[in-house]
Amino acid sequence: MKDVIIGLFASAGYDRAAQGVAGAGRKLAAELGGKLHAVLLGVADEATKSAVASVVDVLTIADQAALQEYQTENYLSALAEICKAKQPAAVLLSNDTYSQELAPRLAHRLGGSAGADGLALSVVDGKVRVTRSVYGGKAMASIELKKSPAVVWLRSRAFDTAPARGTQAEISQATVELPAQLSATITERKVEAGDEARLEDAKIIVSGGRGLGGSEPFIELRKIADILGAQMGASRAACDSGWVPPSWQIGQTGKKVAPGLYIAVAIHGASQHLAGMSDSKCVAAINIDKDAPIFKHCRFGIVEDYRKVVPLLIERLKELKK
Repeated sequence: MKDVIIGLFASAGYDRAAQGVAGAGRKLAAELGGKLHAVLLGVADEATKSAVASVVDVLTIADQAALQEYQTENYLSALAEICKAKQPAAVLLSNDTYSQELAPRLAHRLGGSAGADGLALSVVDGKVRVTRSVYGGKAMASIELKKSPAVVWLRSRAFDTAPARGTQAEISQATVELPAQLSATITERKVEAGDEARLEDAKIIVSGGRGLGGSEPFIELRKIADILGAQMGASRAACDSGWVPPSWQIGQTGKKVAPGLYIAVAIHGASQHLAGMSDSKCVAAINIDKDAPIFKHCRFGIVEDYRKVVPLLIERLKELKK
């Protein structure tokens, strides 16, 4: 039981989150002295299969008809069956909603331990340890998962991508037993409009908070984001007020992000928000309150009304862009 399995969903392709999971899996497999396996669930295109096969030792594809679309019970059964056959030391998943839903259930079915929101992994005395932030990002905890396998979902962009091996993985097809009857069936899917990349994968995020006072200031923040090629984010207060879509929410109950640059505008910095963005490499904040907690977590801070700063910032960025 030294091998590591990464669970990937074909619908996501080999995106940045999957690349990070593969990178974490490669490092953990090396520490354990085992192989890195990937289980690809759903119907994947050839580019995704080839990309995954280039970074793992063994690739198992489960693409039977019932797995074409995500359904919790089917995906859980498929992953559990394949993992039971391979007896891994650890199973790693991404930080998407599906993975967060599957991880604890999969650990239960395999008789293992579950870990969440992993920022780092290590092996101590043969046990997998997960490092994650706690208390709203104010402290870090190292948690030993005593029962094997360790099933952990990982935070996006917290891990380097896996290097290509130079040779393609051993590829096999798996046909798994799925539940004859499901407790719930999907009757309709609605795809949210928009072509923006996932916030979890963003390299730069421009985020607004309650202090903006409404939806219109987000139009100005969008100008900054467009110049920088950034994604838009928001605090829970801004989302709950209906100023921006719920999908923009960053925080304890929203997205967990780790961009290279996080620009927080009129965000006070409640612990719930910090829990979602504390892994940002560089934080720049604009807030009228000099005692706002966000200033304790930023590298660059401006104590000023955003309405005075944002227009100047837009103009300066435009000049630099020329």
